[in-house]
Parts: sequence; structure tokens; C-alpha cells
Amino acid sequence: MKSPGAARLDFVRRGRGLEWLTVGWNLIEAVVSIVAGGAAGSIALVAFGLDSVIESMSGTALLWRLRRDDPEQRERAERTALRLVAVSFLLLAAYVAAESAHALWVREAPQSSLPGIVIAALSLVVMPLLARAKRRVAKGMESRALHADSRQTDLCAYLSAILLLGLGLNAVLGWWWADPVAGLAMVPIIGREGLGAWRGRPCGCEQ
Repeated sequence: MKSPGAARLDFVRRGRGLEWLTVGWNLIEAVVSIVAGGAAGSIALVAFGLDSVIESMSGTALLWRLRRDDPEQRERAERTALRLVAVSFLLLAAYVAAESAHALWVREAPQSSLPGIVIAALSLVVMPLLARAKRRVAKGMESRALHADSRQTDLCAYLSAILLLGLGLNAVLGWWWADPVAGLAMVPIIGREGLGAWRGRPCGCEQ
């Protein structure tokens, strides 16, 4: 039977592994979504990709946090990182709101995007699995930081569902407006992530 210290160390290693998986997947999402969204003229798909870039930044900050033992140094670095992430999210929310409203106003119809549909569908499967695994590990190591990050992963799944609905309606029914509406539906979620980061909540308060 493992000692409490050894068991916690094992949970920390698993937590780092899950964060690396999250960062890696978010980078894949970002590249596919931004490239496919730019080609199709899909504001919702581009927004999803940019959100994934910011999520990667947030995940990298948590990885750094899990590797540091000095509480003061960890808190100072995390506070700086979270402010950067917060501003990025809030700027993204404003950008998506403006671009989506403009697309609706001028009736700018995006093309359908098979790569976008595929990445959104895959994300809708991957993100809930990662979030569940993070919560199990967070409970084992008593980490509010990792538990809070699992909630952020849940939000990614919600964005995936919104994106998939918008892309699907455009591709199947030709409802061009579904894409910018999906973009507008993302704005409150992205804005909430930004406000939470500004208040220092996405990465928790304790390791």
C-alpha cells in the first residue's frame, strides 16, 4: 500500500499528464478550427479556435503551477498569467460579438465546413472525458486548482456543442444565420471565462 505522500505524488503526475493532453488537444483544435474557419468564413469556427489558443495558455499556467513548491512564487506567477488570459478572453468575446452581429447584418453566409464539424464532434467527446478524469485526480490530490480547471474543460464541451449545432444547421439545412448566431451564443461563455480568470478563479486558489 502506498504512503500518503507517494499516493499524492502519483496523483500529481496524473494531473500533469491530463493537463498536457488538454493543452495538446487544444492546440490541435486551434489549428484545425482557425484554418477551416478562415477558409469557410465561419466566425463561430474561428472563435472556437481562438478560444482553444487561450485555453492552451491557461493550461500551460496550471502546468507551471503544479511544478512549483514555493507558494508565494506560484501565486505571483499565476496571478500574472491569469490576468493575461482574462484580457484575452474578454477581447475575444468582444471580437466575436462584433463579427457575429456584422455577419447577421450584412447577411454574410459562410460555407459549410466538414473539418469544422469533425473537430467539433470530436471535442464534444474528448472534453467531457478529460473533465471527468481531472475531477477524479483533483479529488485524490485535494487540488482546487485542478478541479476548477475541470470546470473550464466542461465549458469547452459546451462551446463544442454550440459550434456543432451551428455548423450542422448550415451544412444540412442551409441556415447561413446559424453560424453567426452560434458565435453570439458563445459570447456569454467566453466572457464568463474571462471574468473568472480576472478574479483568479479558473486555476483555483490552492494546489
